Amino acid sequence: MSKSVVISGLGPVSGLGLGIGPTWDTLASGRCAIRPIKAFDATGFDCSIGVEVSDFNISKFVPKWYRKATKVMARDIELAVVAADLAARDARLVTKSTVDDGKSFSYDSTRMGAHIGAGLVAAELNELTAALVEARDDHGRFDYRKWGGEGINHLTPLWLLKYLPNMLACHVTILHDAQGPSNTITCCEASGGLSLGESLRVIRRGAAEMCFCGGTDSKLNPMSFLRQIMTGRVNTTDNDSPATAVRPFCRTAAGTICGEGGGIVVLEARDSFEKRAAEDGARAYAQVLGFGASQSVHHESRNMLPDPQGKGIALSIGIALRDARVSPDDIDMIVPFGLGLDVSDMAEANALASVFGDRLADIPLVCTKSMAGNCAAGASGLDICVAAKAVAEQMLPAVINCDQPREGLRAGSAPGHRHDIRYALTYSCGQGGQNAAIVLART
Repeated sequence: MSKSVVISGLGPVSGLGLGIGPTWDTLASGRCAIRPIKAFDATGFDCSIGVEVSDFNISKFVPKWYRKATKVMARDIELAVVAADLAARDARLVTKSTVDDGKSFSYDSTRMGAHIGAGLVAAELNELTAALVEARDDHGRFDYRKWGGEGINHLTPLWLLKYLPNMLACHVTILHDAQGPSNTITCCEASGGLSLGESLRVIRRGAAEMCFCGGTDSKLNPMSFLRQIMTGRVNTTDNDSPATAVRPFCRTAAGTICGEGGGIVVLEARDSFEKRAAEDGARAYAQVLGFGASQSVHHESRNMLPDPQGKGIALSIGIALRDARVSPDDIDMIVPFGLGLDVSDMAEANALASVFGDRLADIPLVCTKSMAGNCAAGASGLDICVAAKAVAEQMLPAVINCDQPREGLRAGSAPGHRHDIRYALTYSCGQGGQNAAIVLART
């Protein structure tokens, strides 16, 4: 477990932009991407705003030999394929998908892995409608027997392949010919962070030299969107002011807003990376020093919310710090979960205070959800990209929508600016209680 691991490629995909360049420019300037939803008619929902990925054509991100497969890609899968492609190209990796000039691949396929976080992929309503119509009884009500005997026959034979959560990693591994360890993690917002932890362990123990990890998700379809509203976590009071709707760690926080996308990063064993970097000029954004995971327990909400004291969150952070062999005093910036929901923000604030004490007021908190919304299973993948880029650039992106920060936190609104970052912490909290924390260091 002694191998040093670096992040060499970033593939964020969200309403902030496609790729780390546009994403970072948007964050640095503090431009919010929350808008009225266009993907479907949301006027009948209590919330009608979100963050959509625009100007997006999957055919531009897959080679010709694989374009037929895009017919069985749900939106979530497409986002993962794009994110992995952007990450691979950012890392200057030569893979089966990126090669176009006969070069040999950067890695032997058996030494490449993939661990990608995914959510519950909702079926498209137009596909279900034709089948449901044929599954009605004589009174027009849904009949399970008719569904199994007649209705389901109106779905295409490959229909299910669009909606299995493991298909995100499946398509990424096929495209890049990654034949090493592969897995899918479905733990809501913690999925991307937990996936990075899996890749980190795989590389540390020598089972692979390079891994794709992170996550993507989309809740901007009617069924998923309705589920999110029913959780009570979505802001339903600021439809007329989308730019200020998400206010993490602000005393006026009123809930989160659904986004789509996330981020996939390239993790490499440092010794392997340095060998290929000498030839292709690749750069390492940051070193992954520590990882920690935990489970929050909150019986009253069946773990849908963290416990008020944030004990589970603090536990994951403490494990990550010990794994990194750094102390709380060493952390120079934090990319927190920052949902923008009062009960969640309070638990985070208490967790951070228990770990960092009075010094917490001096550590800048950079919250992405105020601009990108909550990308669900892709949220922590996006945050990892942002944290790694901040470490590499020695710069903090802008913080918006926090004019009344919680006591004891340095989370107030601020423009992007230079900052000395030796060690950065990012953590995520899944709806269900799972937590993942990661410590990054500059290389």
